[in-house]
Amino acid sequence: MEAILKKEIIVNKTLCRIIGVLVFIILTTLGAFVRIPLPFTPVPITLQTFFVLLSAAFLGSNLGAVAQLSYILLGLSGLPIFTGAGSGLVYLFGPTAGYLMGFVLAAILVGRFIKRLENNLYSVFALFVLGDLVLLCSGVIWLKVILGYPLAKLLLIGFIPFLPGDLLKALLAASIYLKLKTRLKEIL
Repeated sequence: MEAILKKEIIVNKTLCRIIGVLVFIILTTLGAFVRIPLPFTPVPITLQTFFVLLSAAFLGSNLGAVAQLSYILLGLSGLPIFTGAGSGLVYLFGPTAGYLMGFVLAAILVGRFIKRLENNLYSVFALFVLGDLVLLCSGVIWLKVILGYPLAKLLLIGFIPFLPGDLLKALLAASIYLKLKTRLKEIL
């Protein structure tokens, strides 16, 4: 009986990977709707970065990037899946566009290096923080392009307010990754 319970329902790894990409597209979308607007910045706090980090860790750099690019393309096609139920090509000229591009860059970075890490919370957390810093820097660079503010002001509206929450999200994502890594490796 135990052997039957341990048998995988889905044995096709390609199908599992496709499902994994779809799951992270959906989770990133849902993360956009967990939104805390800040009065001093056009960029809200969302739960998306949490799912970006996990998508890269579980799916790897290629599929993690595919999941994030697919999310962006779905939003650009008109589906109201960006934060604030935004969508369309005009969204790429708004204040959060740099962060969206940072999703892809962070997924590539984290996905590339996650396999080389020791299986401990500190190293995974450090990699997730590095990925998040890449994401935040992409956002700040884009804010510089569209707003033209000095660097100090950009850091105050596009970087510093997000650090505490992003550190917490990176720690939680690292913990979840380490707990589920072995099991998901079997199916992905």
